[in-house]
Amino acid sequence: MKHLDLDILNKSLRDKTPDEIIKWALTLSENRIVTTSFGVYSAILLSTMSKHDKAIKVVWCDTLYNSPDTYKHAAHLINQYDLNIHQYQSLMSKEDIDATIGLPSLEDDNHAQFSEVVKLEPFRRALQEHQPDLWFTNIRVRQTELRNKKDILSYSKDGILKISPFYYWTDYDLDNYLEAHNLPKNHSYFDPIKALKNRECGIHLQ
Repeated sequence: MKHLDLDILNKSLRDKTPDEIIKWALTLSENRIVTTSFGVYSAILLSTMSKHDKAIKVVWCDTLYNSPDTYKHAAHLINQYDLNIHQYQSLMSKEDIDATIGLPSLEDDNHAQFSEVVKLEPFRRALQEHQPDLWFTNIRVRQTELRNKKDILSYSKDGILKISPFYYWTDYDLDNYLEAHNLPKNHSYFDPIKALKNRECGIHLQ
């Protein structure tokens, strides 16, 4: 995938719809994943991807610290769209994490270790297992400093082509989409790694 000229492609895709972007990207490789945290707007990407590729591998790195509402939201979407879910969790139990690392604040020295144990290691394990060519994600501009430097198409450190069909959509756009398509919004989502909305969760640094 590294032979693609992303500057040219991103310009050509800038005015395409998410459906058009996805249709184009799916022609590049059958070895693909879509990642989700079952966050606020997760229903949008997952319902859209399901429409185009029912069998796509859906990678969920469950931090074990999601709210009950998030687990209900996940179960609803998995059932609604019969998602081909691949769930990854820490090799440590939540009880062991609580006892040894705890749930650290951003300023805590243990935060980096917590991030590694609950999200980064599980995600690396997922990539090692599936070794995808394509990675569909829901990152958007204006979310974090890192994401502002991306585009619809970008490469991961490992050379995986990342496709963000809704990259230029605003929260307003997404809220209107949810309402128009009668999709659920996960109001209670909280990522213990990010803690703040403008911080990275970790996997997009990979």
